[in-house]
Formats: sequence, C-alpha cells, structure tokens
Amino acid sequence: MRLTREEVLHIARLARLGLTEAEVEKLREQLSNILENFEVLQQVDTTDVPPTAQAIDLQNVMRSDEVAPSLPQSQILANAPRREGEYFRVRAVLE
Repeated sequence: MRLTREEVLHIARLARLGLTEAEVEKLREQLSNILENFEVLQQVDTTDVPPTAQAIDLQNVMRSDEVAPSLPQSQILANAPRREGEYFRVRAVLE
C-alpha cells in the first residue's frame, strides 16, 4: 500500500509533528514499506494458531534471598554529595 503525501501530512498533523518536505518524502517511503510488510503478513494462514499474549513462556529470573553482611556505614556515605552526621542530607520535598 503506497501512501500519498497528503496521507503522511495527515498522520503528521495527528501526531503533532512538523515535517520538512524531505522528511515527508522519507516517511512516505518508510511507512509505505511497513504497510506493505503487513499486507504480506495478512496473507499468512493463522486459523490453527491460538491467540496468545506471549510467543514464549515467561519465567521469573530471580536469585534466592540470602543473608549477607552489610557494607560499613562509612563506606556507604563516602560518596554522598551531602551528609549530616551518619545520614544522607537531602533537600526537603514537603513544604
């Protein structure tokens, strides 16, 4: 499906994009190619393919919780941009 210049400009207006003439032509070609690829995909027989949200099974990849010693407080605060005693000093976020 070949898009016209007017269709690309309409899409650009909907997306609130300002395009130069060169960009309009470039997007016309690119969007036309994308639509042609979808036309090819529409010809594939998918009658025996069940609907699915994922193509592969999902698995959580998480490590098990293990008790480990913490870093010393001085090492944690060593790179703090601002600190007050044994604490990080941050700007107030509430009035």
